[in-house]
Amino acid sequence: MVKTSSTSSTPKRQISKQLIKMVKKAAAASHAPYSHINVGAVLYAATGSMHAGTNIESSSYSLTMCAERTALFTALSMGIRDFQLLLVYSPQIAFIVPCGACLQVLSEFAPDLLIVTMNEHDEFKFLPIKTLLPTPFVFNRQPVR
Repeated sequence: MVKTSSTSSTPKRQISKQLIKMVKKAAAASHAPYSHINVGAVLYAATGSMHAGTNIESSSYSLTMCAERTALFTALSMGIRDFQLLLVYSPQIAFIVPCGACLQVLSEFAPDLLIVTMNEHDEFKFLPIKTLLPTPFVFNRQPVR
């Protein structure tokens, strides 16, 4: 799946140099004039394809798009549906994790996704999405009685 010799908080799991390069490039492309927090995300699909995203802020802050959803929506728009791993990085926040909105959307498309967060020293923390969002919202079409 993914490989490299980078330091890891879980020695058995490693992340490829290509993923690391992509996530740092995505973070550098961030448009964050309000928060000044640049975030990059790369979604790794079962096919081996990688889809990058960055956060894009708007002056109407609620219309801002997170890096994680940008990566997901890019992959989905290309017909990719089977995801294994999401690498997230911010040079301003060590081991940044996705927000609740991103976790909710990610859980709908990849309920077994592994979230990998990285610091500026290329060290990693591996967090199953179910650890970060144990009970996601699920729409129930059953009528309420």
